[in-house]
Amino acid sequence: MNESIGINTLVMTGVGSAALFMAFLKVKARAELSLAKHKSLAGHPRTAKRIAALLPSYRYDASQVFGLDGAPPDVVAQRQAAFERLVATIGQRFPATLAAGASVVEGLSDLQFVSAYRVPFQFRGLVDRGLKIGSFLQTSDGVTVTDLDGNVLYDLTGSYGVNLFGNDFYKACIDEGADAVRALGPVLGAYHPVMVDNVQRVKRVSGMDELSFHMSGTEAVMQAVRLARYHSGRKKIVRFCGSYHGWWGDVQPGIGNPMVAKDTYTLSEMAEGTLRVLRKRTDIACILLNPLQALHPNAAAPSDSSLMDGSRKAAYSREKYTAWLKTLRSICDEKGIALIFDEVFVGFRLAPGGAQEYFGVKADMVIYGKTLGGGLPIGVLCGKRAWMRRFRDDKPADICFARGTFNSHPYVMGAMNVFLKRLDNQDIRALYQNIDATWNDRAYHLNKRLTEAGIAVQVANMSSIWTVLYTQPGCYHWLFQHYLRLEGLALSWVGTGRIIFSLNYTNADFEEVSQRFVSAAKAMQADGWWWHDGAQTHKTIKRRIMGELLAAKFW
Repeated sequence: MNESIGINTLVMTGVGSAALFMAFLKVKARAELSLAKHKSLAGHPRTAKRIAALLPSYRYDASQVFGLDGAPPDVVAQRQAAFERLVATIGQRFPATLAAGASVVEGLSDLQFVSAYRVPFQFRGLVDRGLKIGSFLQTSDGVTVTDLDGNVLYDLTGSYGVNLFGNDFYKACIDEGADAVRALGPVLGAYHPVMVDNVQRVKRVSGMDELSFHMSGTEAVMQAVRLARYHSGRKKIVRFCGSYHGWWGDVQPGIGNPMVAKDTYTLSEMAEGTLRVLRKRTDIACILLNPLQALHPNAAAPSDSSLMDGSRKAAYSREKYTAWLKTLRSICDEKGIALIFDEVFVGFRLAPGGAQEYFGVKADMVIYGKTLGGGLPIGVLCGKRAWMRRFRDDKPADICFARGTFNSHPYVMGAMNVFLKRLDNQDIRALYQNIDATWNDRAYHLNKRLTEAGIAVQVANMSSIWTVLYTQPGCYHWLFQHYLRLEGLALSWVGTGRIIFSLNYTNADFEEVSQRFVSAAKAMQADGWWWHDGAQTHKTIKRRIMGELLAAKFW
């Protein structure tokens, strides 16, 4: 009997030890996952979401708004007078354009959102006093757009990635595409014959076996993730801190998503801890990668609404990012993880074959959108056959369903076909020659001008995608978008956070933009907004804002 008790004791001890060991492994894996996340709130979307829910709303009043940085009374008065001039000039220059916006804003949710988030929420009182930006345009020509008041502005918006070769290029694609499919019209379900050429051309460009058409980039990303889960039998998605893959829940796990994304890991890009997690875990279906993040790894898409201290950062090394992608490719091959390139925004901008060609790394699936539709809405998922198949021959009820009423709309397919044919045109191919050198040189010379003018502003770029950086602490950098607008430079709603040039900008066009950019910066500096006493730092600004938040919350 004693022998039996001893055996039982040994068994129980062994079971307990095994349980402890398994618990240890679980805790260790969890710790490694936590360490792989970026240390910022952007790398911890659940925590960011909780904190965001606690943030109170408050606004600076007239007695404090012009002297937040401790500027002396004469500078405060200078700023106040400059602000009144700014509002008056905007009202005089853009009356019809602003009136159009005012007439629809109450019934247009999108316009309400972008109007509110052009500036930090603490400054919205200034916006209410007339600091508006028009959202209406009537014509485009070359590299310019014209608003409802006849103001001609250089287009720096890039139409959020659509405008790669110039607005005139896309107007022609739409017109020619419509002519090609007009006899069929908007008949859905069946395909127009132009689809045959589109499929062959997109396969050639992407280097993939199969493709599927969708209404938007967001839908194409959704299908890519579903297929990765379907074929791998795993649930977890890896995305990288700061990346954007559309607005659906699983790939937007933080602020802006009302639901918690339980199966999404937001890891730090270009980090050894992330590679350790990817090599060890067995539950990851896919890695979603946005090549645009190479310009600002682990930072959210920049917007002037976040410019409370000016500590925006950006840097880009093609060599380092290429090495990172090659490492990911190797791990995905080893672990059976789908590597997905989301090129909805950046597709065809870096090279005719997209990021795969530019970085020399092949994905398992690649997603295109924006510009590929020739100016019309589109999302295209291309992939290797093993990942793209939506059903199993041996299990007839085991399918991965995806369809859409408007997928492969004849007019979209027509415009796409014109785009794809023109992509092979020698004039278009010429725009890619020395593309990095061209845009890097332009950024260098603009930065040199700004430095020589004594202005604490610089630009960083990834080819023709730029962002504006502020090299000294300050509370009013977000105002720069208004000075640029008055100089005839049109920005997207994120302001100076992202500037997108179409590739048809000539040296003469860019010279004009540079002159206006520097002129706007000089005007803003002359108005006192960039006054600095040398004592203010990013830390002191953040501490002040933290104090304001606590006061608004509890007092």
